[in-house]
This record gives sequence, C-alpha cells and structure tokens, in this order.
Amino acid sequence: MSMEELLDKIWEMIYGGIQTGAAGLDKLFSPLNVLGPVVVILLIALITVAITKLLKRVIRTKRLENLEKEFRHWMSVREEAMNHPDREKGKMLAKNIDQARLNRVYYDYFLEGLLLSLVTFMLPIALMGAYVNEYYRADRLLRDFGREYIFRFGTENPVLVGSVFWFICSVLGINIIILIAGWMLKSKKSTSSVGQSATNAGKNNTSIVEEN
Repeated sequence: MSMEELLDKIWEMIYGGIQTGAAGLDKLFSPLNVLGPVVVILLIALITVAITKLLKRVIRTKRLENLEKEFRHWMSVREEAMNHPDREKGKMLAKNIDQARLNRVYYDYFLEGLLLSLVTFMLPIALMGAYVNEYYRADRLLRDFGREYIFRFGTENPVLVGSVFWFICSVLGINIIILIAGWMLKSKKSTSSVGQSATNAGKNNTSIVEEN
C-alpha cells in the first residue's frame, strides 16, 4: 500500500468517525426540537462549554506545570528586586536577572498553554459548531421549524441570524456569565473573610478589656 493510499484510508476513517458522531448527536438532540431552535442550540452551546471546562481540568501536561512554576519563580524574583527599598539598587538587581531566560520561559509557557487551549477549548467549539452548521442549516430549519433562520430583526430589510452565529453568541454569553459569577463569588468570599476577621478582632479586644 502506497503512502497516498494509506492517507486516503486514514482520512476515510476520520471522516466516517465524524459522520457517525454527528449522526449520534442528531439522534440525541432531535427529540428536543419541540423546544425550538433557539433553545436547542443554546443547550448545545451549554454542553460545549461544559465539555471545554472538563477538558481543561483533565488535560494538563506536566511540562505546562513545570513551565508555570519556573515562570512564576523568575517573575517573583524580579518583583522582589524591583520592590527593594533602594530603588536604584533594585533596578540593578532586576537587570542582573537573566532576561533572556525569563523571556524564553514565558514563550514556552505561552506556547504550551496555547496548544492546550486549542485542544481543550477551540477544538470542541469548532466540532460542535460544524455540527450545528450542518444539522441546523437553513433548509433543515425550514423543514423542522418552518423558518430558515433563528432570529429575524427588521421588516423591510430584515437581518437574519443563522444557527452558527447564535451558537457562537451562546458560547460567548455562557462563558461571560461564568466569569461574572466567579468574580462575584470570589468578591463575596473576600468580603466575608474580611468581616469574619474584623469580628474575631473585636472579640479578642473585648476579651482583653474584660481581663483588665
């Protein structure tokens, strides 16, 4: 078997696997069509985001962890030098740090993180976006839902929103909501810890006064 025939065979297997996976997803989501395309594609986007979060937790290489530790180490050393009481001396100490090594570590750390992001974030979104583009295209929307679009804005020259655009907006919106919720939860925990510390300090002061 020649190399060209081997590559063709591999591509046929990959393409067959993609078609099988898409058909399985179609069977999974078809019963939800009664909810309408807006809700169905929103659910697909929600599942996609959940998959990316799961992959991000599971797929984390040892090399990335080592690069992150090394990068944080050199950055902390540089920050300590810059925070020296004697500013001029601090600048001199910072200059003595191997800037080329720091840049190299940062470059490797950034590249490794980018490659992992492609696998854990961009690839799932691209695959699910391709599924949405194929199985919720205009002719299928017309057949299953009676219209060729997801949303329509305007009357004279209407702007039609398709399935892929709605899917991308849903993915972005869900991620933004998760970020905001995480930030609010973190702020609430910080406020609670500060309040708890103040309460404990007040109790300690009261105890001291009572003992005196």
